[in-house]
Amino acid sequence: MTGTVIGRQRFGVFLRVDAVPDAIGLAEVTAMPSGFELPGLGARVAGEVIWHAEHNHQVKIRLGC
Repeated sequence: MTGTVIGRQRFGVFLRVDAVPDAIGLAEVTAMPSGFELPGLGARVAGEVIWHAEHNHQVKIRLGC
């Protein structure tokens, strides 16, 4: 899965998912590889979907895969 960082918090980043424009992804710090830095706003990222909720288009993503 690929997307663009649209928000940044100390617990992770929010992403606009390329394949599903209505979906919002969350990549939490706890789901990132050790030593992985949080990407900045506007950064293009890729990762693996580890959870999703179809009813509200929320996706949890593991970056750096």
